[in-house]
Amino acid sequence: MKNIVGGLYAASEWIMRFSVTNLLWLLVNLPIVFGVVNLLKAEEPSHFILFLIPTVVLAPVIFFPATAALFASARDWLLDQDGGSLVASYLKYFKENYKKSVLGGSILTLLWAILVADYYYLREQSPILGMVFIVFGLILYVYTVNFFSVNAHYDLKLRDVMKKAMLITVGSPILLLAVSISGIILLYASINGPLFLFIFFTGALTAFLSFSAFYRLYLNITNKNQSDK
Repeated sequence: MKNIVGGLYAASEWIMRFSVTNLLWLLVNLPIVFGVVNLLKAEEPSHFILFLIPTVVLAPVIFFPATAALFASARDWLLDQDGGSLVASYLKYFKENYKKSVLGGSILTLLWAILVADYYYLREQSPILGMVFIVFGLILYVYTVNFFSVNAHYDLKLRDVMKKAMLITVGSPILLLAVSISGIILLYASINGPLFLFIFFTGALTAFLSFSAFYRLYLNITNKNQSDK
């Protein structure tokens, strides 16, 4: 009986972590969500550009700091570092990482904007080229996720964060597959499943699973380096 109660308590604690933090992340990102939804619905080039520009402008100052705080919170959960209030911890990480997240987000947003625009305008001209852009988009997605994981785990300058994220993305096919597959599954479930999955779980689960895969790689590298000494 005691084990059952303990298990239920642990499960409720994890559900609370995911739901509260995901809801905070989503509320901060409402303008981005609005822009992305309308981008996906855009049929005319003028409508596409109309929503692309404000989304690109807002992403570095909203999405990237909010998501950096989400990954930092996920790191606390995985390493069992109790930061107290979920809301207070999230807002603390949002403020601490804001400047670096905006600068890194500006670079990554530019790359995403170029990729999305090229895909939108060239996919109908060449299906093969469209597939190439999808592959590049998947790699850029993994790199972006690794950027957040590295930023959450290391206290590094922006240039070093981006460099380490690139090395991890290129040098670890297993991590690339893990982040890609988990991201695709969660995206599919969010689109085709009940709305509450997106509202309460998608972002936080993505951050937790992605950082867990990154941290496993980190431990493997650390243990290997120690055994080689």
